[in-house]
Amino acid sequence: MTNDASRRWRTYGILAALPLIATLLALTAARAEAGTGGAASGAAGEAEAGRGLAFMPLRWAGATWYGPGLYGERTACGQVLRPHTIGVAHRRLPCGTAVRFVYHGRAIVTRVIDRGPYTRGNAWDLTNGARRALRFDGSGRVGFAIAVRHARGS
Repeated sequence: MTNDASRRWRTYGILAALPLIATLLALTAARAEAGTGGAASGAAGEAEAGRGLAFMPLRWAGATWYGPGLYGERTACGQVLRPHTIGVAHRRLPCGTAVRFVYHGRAIVTRVIDRGPYTRGNAWDLTNGARRALRFDGSGRVGFAIAVRHARGS
């Protein structure tokens, strides 16, 4: 195959894969929204899908997860923590701040619902629901981008 023909086939292959990628992302967002364990509200539902939000560039930081032993308790932001709640704890970001997380090719958008983490060297504490949605191993580095504003026209 000539170089031009090879390049065309690659381009067509990428273009053909875009609808599949978009469908998979939509299904992931819908599954994450359904698995919030009652934590979703109108605003949280928007955060799950990430619609209408503009994010800072992706950065990386240490993260852990939490939950067992705290289920049924209220978070620092006032919601009841359940095994399937999708949210994140951060030491200083205001409650309700939307954050996009990326881990090994999976991504979710969630909101700050609690304070933490309390383990040294980590910036984030994911709820069990967020950990499961990302298939996060439990301790490691995650990509994150903080929402800075609503995008225009939304």
